[in-house]
Amino acid sequence: MLRGTFELIGDKSISHRSIMFSAISKGNNKVSNFLMGQDCLSTVSCFRKMGVDIEIAGKDVFIKGNGIRGLKPPTDILDVGNSGTTIRLIMGILAGNDFESTLIGDESIGKRPMKRVTDPLRMMGCDITGKDDANFTPITVRGGHLHSIDYKMPVASAQVKSAIILASLYADGQSIIREKVKSRNHTEIMLKAFGADIKENGLDIIVNPVDELFNQDIYVPGDISSAAFIIVGALISEGSEVLIKNVGLNETRTGIIDVIKNMNGNIEIIDERVVGGEKVGDLLVRYSKDLTATTIDKTIIPRLIDEIPVIAVLATQAEGTTIIKDAQELKVKESNRIKTVVDNLKKMGADIEELEDGMIIKGKTKLHGATIETFKDHRIAMSFSIADLISDSRVMLDDTNCINISFPGYFNLLKDLTK
Repeated sequence: MLRGTFELIGDKSISHRSIMFSAISKGNNKVSNFLMGQDCLSTVSCFRKMGVDIEIAGKDVFIKGNGIRGLKPPTDILDVGNSGTTIRLIMGILAGNDFESTLIGDESIGKRPMKRVTDPLRMMGCDITGKDDANFTPITVRGGHLHSIDYKMPVASAQVKSAIILASLYADGQSIIREKVKSRNHTEIMLKAFGADIKENGLDIIVNPVDELFNQDIYVPGDISSAAFIIVGALISEGSEVLIKNVGLNETRTGIIDVIKNMNGNIEIIDERVVGGEKVGDLLVRYSKDLTATTIDKTIIPRLIDEIPVIAVLATQAEGTTIIKDAQELKVKESNRIKTVVDNLKKMGADIEELEDGMIIKGKTKLHGATIETFKDHRIAMSFSIADLISDSRVMLDDTNCINISFPGYFNLLKDLTK
């Protein structure tokens, strides 16, 4: 069982953005509760290479902004490591800066599609070249004068949307980004605080160019995507009760809470408040023996795409048939998460079927131990560490180092909570 109270590490999405937007602002910025995971440190490294003074002290980061047009040509190739957020958002900034830079990443990044970003940036006038017509790394960006754009998003992606928003700050007129479904909106919230001229009209985001952004102090709330693993662990492990403090509750990210409530899970939000424009609260989660199946589709997928692997583990302990569909985006994450989840849960005895765009899970099922192939995917590794809590024998992960990408100290926390 899991029991205890703890404060969560900083949100990964907000940590990335806090560095990027501070770097192109004017003045001194402080970021508190920054996530010191490998992905976010890749963002720090990239901006240091472009002449930004960034100092780290404990969980705080101090950034001396260079101004919106003050970045320097990079001293080296910009290596984003495993971070899709870093490469996609930084391309939006690089598109508006008058120098050449080359982006690379690890093996996983080398397989992830980038034309969803490079195509609209090219429409805005940016010169971008790379492997397979700039769909894969290495990618070279020659930035400079950008035109405004009126762009209909083909996929619901906060990373793509954010890249276009950032490029629009440098454009020669008003840009409009039109979403099909609302994706996470941390970029819009934070850039407004920095002084950007951004308005929202339904699913349309209207961005006007700016001469400058201005420094901000930022508190990074706890990462609900990281909390998801402990939440599911508490729901399925008999006798569990955990209180998770200071969790970010941005409505574009709380799909997992809605799903848990639909599944009859015992989760409660306490002391909800607003910090720096973002909703924050404490989550009280208790063991739930009467979980029921649910259907997860396109109406909610963008609000929980990263949590689906651990939701699949949860579904094995729910009575009935859970259907997850419209989740094709899972195929182009750090691994093909549809196949990876289905194959590994089958090894553990789950009744699960792979779909082209998701999976079907029949519960309730007793899970047994197995050796899990993680494909160095941090969310796969953590999901199956949670499955280990209820399996009848040990679950062995073929890689655990990948967890440091998003959740350094994860196993120490899990050990502290395990009773």
